[in-house]
Amino acid sequence: MNVSTSKQYINGEWREGRSEKTLENYNPYTNDLITTIRSANETDLDEAYQAAEQAQREWVKLSPADLQQHLQNLLQVMKEEKETIVDWLKKEAGSSATKAEIEYGAALGITQEALSFPTRVSGTIFPSNIPNKENYVYRKAKGVIGVIGPWNFPFHLSMRSVAPAIASGNTVVIKPSSDTPVTSGMLLGWLFEKAGFPKGVVNVVVGRGSEIGDAFVTHPTVEAISFTGSTEVGRQIAVNAGQHLKDTALELGGNNAMLVLDDADVDAAVDAAIFGKFLHQGQICMALNRIIIDTSIHDEFLEKFTERTRSLPYGDPFDSQNVVGPLINQGEVERLQKEVNQAVEDGATLEVGGKHEGNVFEPTILSSVTSDMEIAKNELFGPVATILKAQGEQEAIDIANNTIYGLTGSVFTRDQFRGMNVARQVETGMIHVNDQPVNDEPHVAFGGEKHSGLGRFNGEWALDKFTTTQWVSVQSQNREYPF
Repeated sequence: MNVSTSKQYINGEWREGRSEKTLENYNPYTNDLITTIRSANETDLDEAYQAAEQAQREWVKLSPADLQQHLQNLLQVMKEEKETIVDWLKKEAGSSATKAEIEYGAALGITQEALSFPTRVSGTIFPSNIPNKENYVYRKAKGVIGVIGPWNFPFHLSMRSVAPAIASGNTVVIKPSSDTPVTSGMLLGWLFEKAGFPKGVVNVVVGRGSEIGDAFVTHPTVEAISFTGSTEVGRQIAVNAGQHLKDTALELGGNNAMLVLDDADVDAAVDAAIFGKFLHQGQICMALNRIIIDTSIHDEFLEKFTERTRSLPYGDPFDSQNVVGPLINQGEVERLQKEVNQAVEDGATLEVGGKHEGNVFEPTILSSVTSDMEIAKNELFGPVATILKAQGEQEAIDIANNTIYGLTGSVFTRDQFRGMNVARQVETGMIHVNDQPVNDEPHVAFGGEKHSGLGRFNGEWALDKFTTTQWVSVQSQNREYPF
């Protein structure tokens, strides 16, 4: 059984989309055409949601042991098909060998965490002020969940919602990213099919947002939308969902900062910054954008960071030596080049990099950056690090908070309690002391503040998001009423 790369997966069948439009899927490094997909239209989408609704009626009745057995089967298939998954991440998403391995491991981890969900869907009994009454609050599946997959960590960030949703008794319709339709959707459909899941539990509809995006969110069957992507698109999804009173889980953009305080271990901070900035070419919502350095150690940090960056190998993601691969498409390259050129015009100093060949952008450092520059305000989503100076701890905190985003961050100091105190003053959903910001553990709350999103993923927070509660009271003896 091979991965289908040109068809929709609806109600357990691989079929052609009904749209007159097609979607072309390219390798971001070679620009070779991988496959052409006939897009889904609203009729396909409606059939996928209907299939999910029908399947959920039986899926939710399964015992916890049966649900866990299905997830065990999925885990086994994921392990058997690791090479296939990693290979697709390289050729479709431009993932380096290191990033592909990290992503595969993260997806495996969230699926293993979801394995515990069927026995964690618990309820509560409350006493009553009314004689002979007991109050039961049951937790139950919401129904059908719509998952919109991203292109940067396509396999994990789709699985991060799909596995917890189905483990909680829901069924799912996935709309994968147009840039990575296989790894953010079709590959998942194939794995669930191979693992023997019932028809309709997982469905995949591939189509452009302009054709089915609004209908995907507003369809009467879907109860909640899970989206990972840009703040601009997430804002529109929230508006559409809100008009139809549908719940959302939104993980959006970030302008993440690393604060390197005056007592920091500079070498450790440099090592962390290299990983936190350049993993997957910086195309990660958690990646470092701004590195804020205390003036007392600024020059030492910049020298060491520049030296390390200059030596980073980049190019073909199938070459295991390369740690920086291509950006996802030419449009992203052109956008990033404009950002760098404008920053230099605004007064930033180009320390290294600044050019591209094809879709591969060189690892780049800009120093002498200030908070009023556009490059310090935007989510870069590329291998470009900006260096800002801070006169002391408070100014570093102020600079870090000078953004509309609040996803993740990092603080480096030899004093752990100082680090925790500073971390709690940074307006962000996640922050790490003496580590870089790209952290994601399947049992810990993941999500942002401000314009970086709504809700939390992972662990008990995902369980809360994909279930709802129902109050059932029981009157054991006839109640006396005042009239």
